Amino acid sequence: MNPARVQFIREKLDEVSLREHEGEEAPPPKGLRGLDVLDVGCGGGLLSESLARLGANTLGIDASESNIKIAQVHASADSKLGRLSYLHSSAESLLETPKRYDVVCSMEVLEHVDHPATFLSACAELVKPGGHLFLSTISRTPLAYFLTIFLAENVLRKVSRGTHTYSKYVKPTELVSFFQKYRSPRVDPQYLEHATLPKAWISPSSSPESPPHTEAEVRGLIYHPLQAKWLLASREAWAATDCNYIFWVRKPFQ
Repeated sequence: MNPARVQFIREKLDEVSLREHEGEEAPPPKGLRGLDVLDVGCGGGLLSESLARLGANTLGIDASESNIKIAQVHASADSKLGRLSYLHSSAESLLETPKRYDVVCSMEVLEHVDHPATFLSACAELVKPGGHLFLSTISRTPLAYFLTIFLAENVLRKVSRGTHTYSKYVKPTELVSFFQKYRSPRVDPQYLEHATLPKAWISPSSSPESPPHTEAEVRGLIYHPLQAKWLLASREAWAATDCNYIFWVRKPFQ
């Protein structure tokens, strides 16, 4: 699944860069090069390493100390990962530090947390104004239950029983609705020149099924059994977000 996630991240950052420089003789989008990136719930570091190799100054954090140790050992084998570091921490704890990030990612974590609103708020507040939040998770649909719990856990035993809890799955429209209501509670002093009243991250008047592509986007992640790999679904693909999906939203300048 990692290549499809990285593809989406790169595509969105390039898309935003091109839109912001439309009509200008701008250099090609720089992608992740030089950006400060946070990977929340990094696990063994698969995504963190990929982002660091693309030039991002990457910090991977995880609430599990054993995951951090595994990630550190794996990264130590590659001398080219000088931009990558790890920290045993939760997103909520990291909020106590002053640093904020151009990009915050959290992949396959949301469906495991007990308090999703608190977790989403913590991730959101770790993003710089104008920065990007990427999340991937599982939708709460009958198809998702069949594939990820009944089939993967109970029949094929590809995943340990009890790994997933259906009630914790989050529909894409619920994520969009959260950010239609969410407003950052505080303003970083260095961005005061842009400051107005806190703004919703996604236009409240837009449809949760179809948010403006300049503010948010949802794309399906689909496993192709014949190719034995995960694919990023097209924007028009029918029912592509009914199981695994990836979500992007941009933090407004405050």
